[in-house]
Amino acid sequence: MTRVEFVKIKRPEKAKHLCELANHFFSQGRRVLILVCDDNQGVTLDRFMWTWKKGSFIPHVYDNGAVECLDEPVIIEVEERNPNGAEVLIMGRPCSLEFVRQFPLAIDFAEAYDPNLLVAARKRFVDFREAGLEVAMR
Repeated sequence: MTRVEFVKIKRPEKAKHLCELANHFFSQGRRVLILVCDDNQGVTLDRFMWTWKKGSFIPHVYDNGAVECLDEPVIIEVEERNPNGAEVLIMGRPCSLEFVRQFPLAIDFAEAYDPNLLVAARKRFVDFREAGLEVAMR
């Protein structure tokens, strides 16, 4: 069964949270997929992962279609696909229920700094729960 954990963030610092979570799961030896909105966000996150924390390194690739990424432990992706067989999905953007179900663990965000984003997160929380997924706040 898929478990969806919502992370409450109080400031618009999602990139930092994406990096922290990717680093956490990578350090556990788990493969990670980070889904982002578009190429701009993908490129930005790819660059940020190199500099977000002094002394840290997250082996990752942005799947822009020009690189082979099957063996990478962390992939940044725009499309709903899982090229590295990741077991952890980190949703930098909302995903379809069908896609989320493919993962044992999915991380979503409750963006408390924006009332509209928070309402949307609450709706996803309810939708996931009603679909039979295990849902929790992290």
